[in-house]
Amino acid sequence: MVKGAAGAHSGRPEPDAGVARQAKALGDPTRHAVFRAVADSPEPLDIATLTARFELNHNAIRQHLAKLCAAGLVVEEVGPSTGRGRPRLQYRPALDTGGDWGIPSPYEHLAVLLVEALRSGRSPREVGAEAGRQLAATVQGSADPVDRIETIAARRGFEPRRIERRGSVDLVLGHCPFQVTASTAPEIICQLHLGLAEGIAEASGGSVEVTELVARNPQRAGCRLKLRRADA
Repeated sequence: MVKGAAGAHSGRPEPDAGVARQAKALGDPTRHAVFRAVADSPEPLDIATLTARFELNHNAIRQHLAKLCAAGLVVEEVGPSTGRGRPRLQYRPALDTGGDWGIPSPYEHLAVLLVEALRSGRSPREVGAEAGRQLAATVQGSADPVDRIETIAARRGFEPRRIERRGSVDLVLGHCPFQVTASTAPEIICQLHLGLAEGIAEASGGSVEVTELVARNPQRAGCRLKLRRADA
């Protein structure tokens, strides 16, 4: 092959287009600082919080967030209703950016919990419950434990869909972000996430009881987390 011919390979791997786009978005120092603020926060941040922190106007923060969203680095979502006016938009790190930009991914968090189970000798369900009690505090603005469980499930990539019934709620999980590990050891992974839900419910005042996690094929998803309200 002639060196320098069109289509010739240089021997170096082509950069991933998504990573290149993210690197370009983070090339601006202020935008990178905004991204780190969102990534390091235990809860989603809104525009007002970021505006006050960086002492910039709203439009500047909006533009930085728009570019971060377009690059797939952060996710925009509607915050919980406060009862006055429209709910605010809030921002959290995208689930799939951790390996590239130093944010703990859901798989890394799962690994930490599994190591804790091995180290302590406790069951995955007990370890999950302890982590759930800690995670409950990261969801602000809603006293309803179902809202908290649904929000945390969404943040972890489960794509939950709520089905309300009289006195009970089903959360149908439309995606399993841990397909490989859940397929290999469902009795461990599913029990850990059952414990997570139980811990969130307990830390939220006990007005909701987690009654069952109906597991499905992880590749097809559709697991159901069954909840019962205490006043039913």
